[in-house]
Amino acid sequence: MTISLPRTLQAPLNIRWEPLPDDFVLPDDPVESTLQPLLAAALREALELDDRIPAHCLIASNFGLCAVVDGKTIVKAPDWVYVPRVQSVSVGTVRRSYTPNLEGEKPAIVMEFISATEGGEYSIKPSYPYGKWFFYEQILQVPIYVIFEPDICYLEVYQLQEGQYKALKPKPEGRYWLGEIGLFLGVWQGQKAEVTAPWLRWWDESGRLLLWGRERIAKERLRAEQAEGETLQERLRAEQAEGETLQERLRAERSEAQLQALQERLRSLGVDLEPN
Repeated sequence: MTISLPRTLQAPLNIRWEPLPDDFVLPDDPVESTLQPLLAAALREALELDDRIPAHCLIASNFGLCAVVDGKTIVKAPDWVYVPRVQSVSVGTVRRSYTPNLEGEKPAIVMEFISATEGGEYSIKPSYPYGKWFFYEQILQVPIYVIFEPDICYLEVYQLQEGQYKALKPKPEGRYWLGEIGLFLGVWQGQKAEVTAPWLRWWDESGRLLLWGRERIAKERLRAEQAEGETLQERLRAEQAEGETLQERLRAERSEAQLQALQERLRSLGVDLEPN
């Protein structure tokens, strides 16, 4: 799907990249479902455990992205955002928002998770306070826009092409290659945090799934159990080989004893066993 703006509404915008005023009140919209923060945290967790979060990048959820458009400060907080490179802040400073092109690069990926109450993820409203789609596409010009509706397990990925978002087609596995982060994004059905639901997951270029913490622990436990089993098998094989050696020795000793007993018997019968 491509959403096109009417030409009469495509007037040039006066966009400035300025720091958010200290007294600006950021929106404090309630999270629309308990699953949304879990989805965002799971995406970050897999990247972090796979050592794919450089020190200079920014990953956040429900975090304000700012711009001044036609003299008015605009803040939109996507459910998940990935910025490849940002300027560092002083120790102890907590970012309360992010202004692209002023504090670092523009976001490479933004994601919105649709809940039962649709929150304007497809809105192209070209006037203040602007729709989300319009803001990401026309103002921030974010290369990748992801919309995920977990209730119906529906994932859409859009790429900015010639100034407009155009839907990408998934690979045969149902995953989308996001070159901006060097990974595939797709849907995985299963359980995490005691919640069974469709989850957004990362796969690398070889098709390897980036694991969550509990999956890594389970994998390590299985590897340890397998190693322990292999060690036990080796021990059993060694004990079996030792037992076979002992049996051979016993058989040899028994044969020797039987031979000696036979020789003694023959001698008792007067048979001369000495060679002539």
